[in-house]
Amino acid sequence: MNGASRDALAAARERLDALTDSTSTDAGSLAGELAAVTALLHREVSLRRVLTDPAQAGDAKADLARRLLGSQVSGPAADLVAGMVRSRWSQSRDLVDALEELANTADLTAAQKAGALDDVEDELFRFGRIVSSSTELRAALTNRSAPASSKSELLRSLLGGRANAATERLVTRLVTAPRGRSLESGLESLSKLAAERRDRMVAVVTSAVPLSDQQRQRLGDALAKLYGRRMHLNLDVDPQVVGGMRVQVGDEIINGSLADRLEDAGRRLAG
Repeated sequence: MNGASRDALAAARERLDALTDSTSTDAGSLAGELAAVTALLHREVSLRRVLTDPAQAGDAKADLARRLLGSQVSGPAADLVAGMVRSRWSQSRDLVDALEELANTADLTAAQKAGALDDVEDELFRFGRIVSSSTELRAALTNRSAPASSKSELLRSLLGGRANAATERLVTRLVTAPRGRSLESGLESLSKLAAERRDRMVAVVTSAVPLSDQQRQRLGDALAKLYGRRMHLNLDVDPQVVGGMRVQVGDEIINGSLADRLEDAGRRLAG
């Protein structure tokens, strides 16, 4: 994606992370809802164009999305889609591509929360190897004239009870709704998403007052350098945190002011 679509996707990823980091959100259910919206907008080209029309006000498009989806998906899913259609997209297809990525990411997040992300990543790789070694299986899974139901049944016989449920959902969506991609490129994209998810860490930051954009950026950069991995910040405000903040990354708790912590991070990196 380029230009406006790239920025819109980045914002949507942040909103999805905020949703799925919450213990009250079922990431697997959210994945299914986003996948259903992806299928709808892939099928309904005119609706997709209306929702990405730059001449229409963002709030009007968001209201339309909520009216259309309100009774079909949960509130969090509807809010996420509404936020996406508020954004500007370079091409209408980019919105559908972004929704599909978010659906897949939500399923991978569900696997991560269950401690099964490594298994899913390995299963995606092994499934790709199986497909590449069997011309008959590949032909059956990519046959355009075969109904989606028969492909789903074939995948169920191959993966059901043998692979993680998230793996089965991801592969089934790819096979039954390839959207012009080859099976190999689709599996490669899923593997990359899984790898990105595995390398992501979450820092829960509690501060006495809201952090400025510059402070959030500095803190995120310092933590990423300190831990050697991409860092997502979950921010909370607690007036009782006097003189600075509390940062929790996994089981590690860091107390101290922002300036002190950044200076300490710099010393550790230098030394």
